[in-house]
Amino acid sequence: MRRLALSRGPALSQCPTNEDLLKSTGVQTDRALLVGVEFVSRPRALPRSAALAREAAKLASAVGDADATEHHSADGPAAFAEFRELVAGAGAEVVAEVVQRRPRPDPATLVGKGKVEEIAAVAESAGATLILFDHDLTPTQLRNLERALPVRVVDRTQLILDIFARHARSREGQLQVELAQLEYMLPRLTGRGAAMSQLGGGIGSRGPGETQLETDRRKIQRRLLQLKRELEDVRRVRTQQRHRRAAVPVPTIALVGYTNAGKSTLFNRLTDAGVLASSRMFSTLDPKLRALVLPSRRKVLLSDTVGFIRNLPHTLITSFRATLEEVEKAEVLLHVQDCSSPEREQQKEEVEKVLAELGSMGKPIISVLNKMDLLPPAERSAYATSEWTAAVSAQTGEGISHLLELMDRALTADPIVEEEFLVPQREGAVLAALDAGALIFKREFSGDLVDLSVAGPASLLARYRQYRHAQTAPKAGTGRGSGSGAISHETGPV
Repeated sequence: MRRLALSRGPALSQCPTNEDLLKSTGVQTDRALLVGVEFVSRPRALPRSAALAREAAKLASAVGDADATEHHSADGPAAFAEFRELVAGAGAEVVAEVVQRRPRPDPATLVGKGKVEEIAAVAESAGATLILFDHDLTPTQLRNLERALPVRVVDRTQLILDIFARHARSREGQLQVELAQLEYMLPRLTGRGAAMSQLGGGIGSRGPGETQLETDRRKIQRRLLQLKRELEDVRRVRTQQRHRRAAVPVPTIALVGYTNAGKSTLFNRLTDAGVLASSRMFSTLDPKLRALVLPSRRKVLLSDTVGFIRNLPHTLITSFRATLEEVEKAEVLLHVQDCSSPEREQQKEEVEKVLAELGSMGKPIISVLNKMDLLPPAERSAYATSEWTAAVSAQTGEGISHLLELMDRALTADPIVEEEFLVPQREGAVLAALDAGALIFKREFSGDLVDLSVAGPASLLARYRQYRHAQTAPKAGTGRGSGSGAISHETGPV
C-alpha cells in the first residue's frame, strides 16, 4: 500500500496523532494552510428605473424570487468545519485559513490569480509546509498551483486518501486504498515536478527516448491491473463465504451512516466486539461481522462499514466496492445519524445519495438517531420515535432495547412463527436447541413428554416438524416478544 507524501517534510500519513509522542520522537507536524472556496451566484441587476426597481423588489419578496438574492453553494461554514476535522484526523496543525467566495471556479487555478498571490503570501508569513484545498483540483489546476505556490499543494481527495491509508489494517483494506491512490495519481503525474519529464536511457529498463513520465505511467498501469486481480480474488472469497452462510440462513444487518456518527460505538454496544471507536473521521475502514442474538432469540450477523462523507470521491466508492458489498447484500440497514449535529439533515442526504448509487435504497431502513445523551433534556422530546425510528445513545445504552425490537420486526427472510411441540424428554438435543434458539412460552411435563409452546425462526422450527402437535399448524408470531411484523415500503422509511 502506498502512502501519499503530503509535504516535503515527513509524510502526513506517517505522523502519529499523539502530540507527546511527536515531541518525544522529534517528528515535526505538518503546518497546514487551509483554503476554502465557496461558489455563489451574483445578485441579479435590478432595473435602473426606481419605479421598476420597487415593483421588482415587491415581486421578488412576494414569490421568493431566488434570482434576486445571492445563492450559496453547499460548501459553507459547516462544510469547512468538517474539512478542519479531516485535517486534524490526518495529524496536521492548522496555522492559517483562507476562504474565497466566487461565482465559478477558475479553470486554471480554481481561485483566481489574485487569490493565488494572497495564498502564497499567507503561507510564507505563517510558515506553512503544506497547502490544503477543500476542493478537488484538476491535474491542470494542481500543476499550476504547485508552480505558483512555495509549498506542496494537496486537494480534498488526496487528503481523504491519506487518512484511509493511515487506518487500513487488513490486506483487503490496504489493496483498496492503494488502488484508489494510484487511480487518483495516474492523470496527475505531469504535475509531480520536473523529474518526471526527464529522458532516461537505461538499457533493459525502458526504450530509447522513453521519458520517465511514460515509464512511471506504465508501471502504475501494471500495478493497477495486479491490484484489480487481487481484489477480484478477495471478492470471490467473500462470495464463497456468503454462500456458505446462506446454507444456514443467518440474515445480515449493516450499519451505515455519516463518518463519526457513532457506528462503531453502537456496534460495540450491540455485540461487545471491542472494535476501535474513535472520534477521528474514517477510523473504521475494514468491514467487521459479529453475531448478534435478537430478543426473539433469532441470530443475525451485524456488519460495521466505512462511513460516508460529503463529496465522497467516486474512486473510493469504486475501490471499496468489495467492502460495500456487505451493504448491498444486507437484508436490513441501520442508518446511524448524529442527532446532536446541526448538519444532520445534510449528512442524511449524503448517505442516501451513496446508498442510491449502490442500489440499496429499496431495502428496509431503520433510522437510528444516535448520541441522544448529548442533547439537553428539553430537546429530546422533539425526537419522538416514529414507527421505524429509534432514538438511542450508544454510549449509555439508552434506547437499545427498542432498536433491537425494530431489528427483529424488520427481518422478513426468516419470519418468526409460533408452534406447539410434544418432545420426548430423552431428546435432550432437541430441547436444548429450542431453548437456545426460540422463546418458550409454555413448558409442561406429561409423563415422558414435554409440551412446549414456542416462538422462533421458521427455519429453526421446521427442523423439528415431526414433534409438532398433530392438530396444530405453524402460525405467524402474534407479538408476544416474537418481533413479528415487517417494514412496509409504503409506510416505513425508504
